[in-house]
Amino acid sequence: MLVNMNDVLYPAKRNHYGVGLFNAVNLELARGIISAAEATRSPVIMGTAEVLFPYGPLEEVSYYLIPMAKKANVPVVVHLDHGLKKETCLKALELGFTSIMYDCSTDSYEDNVRKVREMADIAHSYGATIEGELGHVGDNEGSAEGSDQMADPSKFYTDPKMAKDFVDKTGVDALAIAVGTAHGAYKLPPKLDFERIRAIADTVSVPLVLHGGSGLTDQDFRRAIAEGISKVNIFTDINIAAVEAEFKRFTNMNKGIIDLIPAAVEAVKQETEKKMRLFSSDGKAERSYAPREHILSAGLTGKSVASMNRAELEKLVEIVALQVRKELGT
Repeated sequence: MLVNMNDVLYPAKRNHYGVGLFNAVNLELARGIISAAEATRSPVIMGTAEVLFPYGPLEEVSYYLIPMAKKANVPVVVHLDHGLKKETCLKALELGFTSIMYDCSTDSYEDNVRKVREMADIAHSYGATIEGELGHVGDNEGSAEGSDQMADPSKFYTDPKMAKDFVDKTGVDALAIAVGTAHGAYKLPPKLDFERIRAIADTVSVPLVLHGGSGLTDQDFRRAIAEGISKVNIFTDINIAAVEAEFKRFTNMNKGIIDLIPAAVEAVKQETEKKMRLFSSDGKAERSYAPREHILSAGLTGKSVASMNRAELEKLVEIVALQVRKELGT
């Protein structure tokens, strides 16, 4: 089922597990990710990033991501990661993405707040969720996500007090933080600032996001989630798994692309399943309810409570009450 980030991240935050974001720039990646989510009964966030558009244009990616999410029997968020331009975020929302990240982290603090606040209002009017970034997560050399190497990443770490101010002023639904990770493959093992993760988690009310997850140790992931991370972004690991599987399959020139596709899909599925079990999101699909689906079907999306008539208010109360009963297990 197609849901937004709040539907999967707040249960994760309450119950101390992580939900993976896996980028899917082609159909093979998407098939592997969805198959893994259904096999493990895990909620999942699937999407793309603006820097990946050369490999899978946004509109073309939307043609398969959104229908696959709707058809899936587990909660699936379709997310634009690292939207760098306002126009890109607006296009994703128009195409039906249920979540966006507007990355203004390299702007001044004031501009970051102003631009993300504006986009949060727009995203919420679509019934979509929005992620912001405070501090700045850099890029390892050769990263598909960019080429922003930083000599001293700690200078760009997220400040806990500033994080609270940022969340309060922007209205973001999730916050990406800089605590020692980077996009792409690591040459040396990263050193995460776990105390900073805990401090930020204790300071803000929204779920926290860890970018640059590929390449961390299992223990790094477990502790980061235990300290307060609810969403973990993964791309490099599944990207490499797919191409390694294809290389192994390509034993001679008599092979065609249809000989390689199944190997890539299965490799992505296996790697994604490993991450879902590591993040402890396996078996949590039923915890991730989708009140948004009921709100959509009731025609309440984008309406403020003040603008609803009596019948619409009663319907909204019914939806909220159902959600509360599910959460309480009654």
